[in-house]
Amino acid sequence: MTLSAIEAVSLDHILLEDDPINRDWIISGIPAARSAQWSVSKDGTTTTHVWDCTKGRFRWYFHADEIVHIIEGSVTVQADGIAKRTLGVGDAALFRAGSWSEWEVDEYVRKHAILRSPLHPTVSFGVRAARRAARMLRPKAR
Repeated sequence: MTLSAIEAVSLDHILLEDDPINRDWIISGIPAARSAQWSVSKDGTTTTHVWDCTKGRFRWYFHADEIVHIIEGSVTVQADGIAKRTLGVGDAALFRAGSWSEWEVDEYVRKHAILRSPLHPTVSFGVRAARRAARMLRPKAR
């Protein structure tokens, strides 16, 4: 499979498919979620998605680091030890892999999301070591 050097979309025109929230995670309401993936990185560790959801309150588990950018509506989010925060149009947030948060959608929310799967610790260590070595080998500015 060959990947294009540039992939571009209009986030408003991506067709979303039903993507039900785990029933055990729903706290109140009947939130209906939909989503679509529109790209993937060459190494497969990063994907981009559009997701939306109707009114409801639920917990959410992040299996990957997820950066969200709200493109319509709003959502109030909260995690253990973190104060509630309402994210509206134009706001962005990072949710770390392995964490839970509570989401409360008052009416509707649509987000663009970038998900990056965490690397195995030994691979991550190797990447950090290679970056450090590259910095040390760079010529010094005079």
